Amino acid sequence: MLTTGAAVTNVTALAQVDREKIYQWINELSSPETRENALLELSKKRESVPDLAPMLWHSFGTIAALLQVRASARSGPVPVQTLADFSLWLQEIVNIYPSINPPTLTAHQSNRVCNALALLQCVASHPETRSAFLAAHIPLFLYPFLHTVSKTRPFEYLRLTSLGVIGALVKTDEQEVINFLLTTEIIPLCLRIMESGSELSKTVATFILQKILLDDTGLAYICQTYERFSHVAMILGKMVLQLSKEPSARLLKHVVRCYLRLSDNLRAREALRQCLPDQLKDSTFAQVLKDDTTTKRWLAQLVKNLQEGQVTDARGIPLAPQ
Repeated sequence: MLTTGAAVTNVTALAQVDREKIYQWINELSSPETRENALLELSKKRESVPDLAPMLWHSFGTIAALLQVRASARSGPVPVQTLADFSLWLQEIVNIYPSINPPTLTAHQSNRVCNALALLQCVASHPETRSAFLAAHIPLFLYPFLHTVSKTRPFEYLRLTSLGVIGALVKTDEQEVINFLLTTEIIPLCLRIMESGSELSKTVATFILQKILLDDTGLAYICQTYERFSHVAMILGKMVLQLSKEPSARLLKHVVRCYLRLSDNLRAREALRQCLPDQLKDSTFAQVLKDDTTTKRWLAQLVKNLQEGQVTDARGIPLAPQ
């Protein structure tokens, strides 16, 4: 039987072995022969190694290289000549571009690039690496994947994993994340996926939109022009109609929260009085939400917000705007 001291020593030794393996796999990323397995093993460890993100980020002099290609990333895929100074790790992502248009992505290719994306998600969510991750404009390298429309499983997995990276960013509730995303096309990309993606992809895309809306800058941006607001409201309306036919409590929760946040803006509130789907005003979702007190509370608050300040006749019936 091990003594306490011996047990602690064994645990320490095991932890050291694990860290040595982590460093070994990181080094193996530099070799085409070992990179695929290294990506797989590191992606498995991303939840159990708290400092994996900075270990990865600083492993190849990545920051300097990525900052050099930032301007190229703005306009789409990085030119081949730039890849000489580019992280070998991110080459896994760039190398997939030819397989998405025309759509020839295989399950093996999708699994491999998604392991690389899982590591990007780790870097995106870590406080020590997030700012540099944004400064290098790395999310832009994922946007070509979000543009894809193929319904095959490899493409769906690719889109979902790419959304997961953006979701990890917005989950931090950092102002710099929202400021960055608002300079990109993430909102129309999310709206397209919300309209036509799988249920899981729709859920993550709606979560990203929700997080943008919950930020004051994001709400002001979306409500700044009628075109932006109407696009968001149109897609949310279509989703409500679809959810009334194929209910999903998880997705409905995010949709209702988006509507509630929009109602905090006076101009949007006035517009929502005219375009809020009837299904959110009647008992359509009563059964779906019977155990979800949070969403029921949000829905009640939404209806209350839209009623406040509304002009009614003597019978209490809202008057149509002149």
